[in-house]
Amino acid sequence: MLKEIVEQPAVLEKTIQSEGKKTAKLGAFLREKDIDLIILVARGSSDNASLFGRYLLEITTGIPVSLSAPSVFTLYNAKLKLDRALVIGVSQSGEGVDINRVLESAKKSGAFTLGITNQAKSAMAKIADETLLTRAGLEKSVAATKTYTGQMLHFYMLASALVDKKLEFEKIPQFADEALKLSLEVEEAVERYVFMENCVVVGRGLNYGNSYELALKLMETCYVVAERFSSADFFHGPLALIERRFPVILFAPKGVTTQSNIDLLNRLKELHADSFSITNDKKIASLSSRSLLMPKEIDEFLSPIPFIIPAQLFAAHLAKAKGLNPDVPRSITKITRTV
Repeated sequence: MLKEIVEQPAVLEKTIQSEGKKTAKLGAFLREKDIDLIILVARGSSDNASLFGRYLLEITTGIPVSLSAPSVFTLYNAKLKLDRALVIGVSQSGEGVDINRVLESAKKSGAFTLGITNQAKSAMAKIADETLLTRAGLEKSVAATKTYTGQMLHFYMLASALVDKKLEFEKIPQFADEALKLSLEVEEAVERYVFMENCVVVGRGLNYGNSYELALKLMETCYVVAERFSSADFFHGPLALIERRFPVILFAPKGVTTQSNIDLLNRLKELHADSFSITNDKKIASLSSRSLLMPKEIDEFLSPIPFIIPAQLFAAHLAKAKGLNPDVPRSITKITRTV
């Protein structure tokens, strides 16, 4: 897992170089089709990347985006009207049975289908009208890292192509490289959390998907029960969970979500909670019990990929500190086939 985390800047750069022209051409084609709905279908880490993709695509294109419930197709056999829809399947392996069935059904309903996968010869690549590859190479660890950020990058590239506007995603590999420099600091930080059994992960807006992803990583590699919320939703009930020293991990970049994160941190301080922030805002860092300070140059719009990297390192180092092997979590396998 640690080895694959370190590979991410190179994987991201390779994906941009290898898939950029294809994505630009695809964007021009889709603009001509006058798409008025985008549906994303995925499971696991790919679903968390898709949650990010939903925010990004709606913000940049103005097209409504829905996260598919695969059971609507696979169990209830619903027939949707999708003649002006783009349906995107997202899967590391491209072999998720339910994801691929949704793509097949969507094609029959008139949708244009797109696959985002790491496997060029997968079932998904054969089904979808077009395929974008993450160019991550073999991912051996059960816990996805480089394919997760590769999928997120594809949403940046696709959004840029759909609106024919540069989103400066070329900066992301360098930001990812900067994030890796926090590895030693992360390794020291986990000593505080070796006996952690429960926590909450918070992220809002473009980093909401990251809150789900870190929670998943903590559950599957460290066996920590991790709940995930937006900072806005957290005040609507879940705040009752918090007591003295309860750990709350925040994705808190400087930007439009800053004030809501400050409001939450002030409340957590009143409750004597343990707050751990991944941030590039000095005020947020000062309000937190502990923080990882990212480069101030990272705009919130480009923060999700570099900000998840210290979180991945946190999960990997915490698993090691707990005496666990994050590469082979108990009870789960790399490829999960559900219907």
